[in-house]
Amino acid sequence: MAETPTLFEITPSSESWHTRRRVGFDLETTSRDPRVARIVSAALVIFDDAEVSADTAAGSGAEAGAVEPAGPGAQRVRTREWLVDPGVEIPAETTAIHGISTEYAQANGQPAAEAVAQITTALAQEFAAGSAVVVMNAPYDFTVLQQEALRHGVEFTEPVGVIDPLVIDKQVDKYRRGKRTLSQMCLHYEVELDAAHSATPDAWAAVEVACAQAQRFPQLQIPAPELHRLQAGWKVGQSADLQEYLRRTRPDAVVSPAWPV
Repeated sequence: MAETPTLFEITPSSESWHTRRRVGFDLETTSRDPRVARIVSAALVIFDDAEVSADTAAGSGAEAGAVEPAGPGAQRVRTREWLVDPGVEIPAETTAIHGISTEYAQANGQPAAEAVAQITTALAQEFAAGSAVVVMNAPYDFTVLQQEALRHGVEFTEPVGVIDPLVIDKQVDKYRRGKRTLSQMCLHYEVELDAAHSATPDAWAAVEVACAQAQRFPQLQIPAPELHRLQAGWKVGQSADLQEYLRRTRPDAVVSPAWPV
């Protein structure tokens, strides 16, 4: 593989986000429109680079999932998952994507208000702890969560330390042809993705893709707050470029530069 050209002058740091606590976050919902979408399932996948004892390898229920094998220098991975009754019909076209029907969600899911409160609290704790929170196409998931929080009277904490593999990919490899879906990016960065369009596998894969980007582009090896600020600026430029392109055929096209929400 040819050497990757330096696309921006940033000095890698020993405090890089990709060597510290990383949390993948993903939602499956009822709609592609984040302003009206309701949460159907959610997942946090928590990566801690630390030695794991056999005692820590046990979890309980939906709030503590799989842990990687224990041993010196092992990587600890835990999952938190939510299945949610959104309180509305789940359209057939979205059930076809994530596999969760209205009937299944009603029979097995948590009430939406309860689940939204738990999700926002869990994320607020990660933001406060300084974790890198990795979210593919962050504006979608955070807008959905923000709207759900408003709907149910739940506090929504402003996201910080967010790492968005999509914004990063468009910045560091902007001229690469083809789609930039999570599945395609997993192929490009040689990351395994099982059961795409399920919250936990998607959250897990997003973290793996982001770490692969950091390995391939050392300029990304900086603290999460610094990379968060850079991505906000990159998103403005990316949105302007896309808007200019769309206005060739749609003069009234508007692309929001807001990121991560």
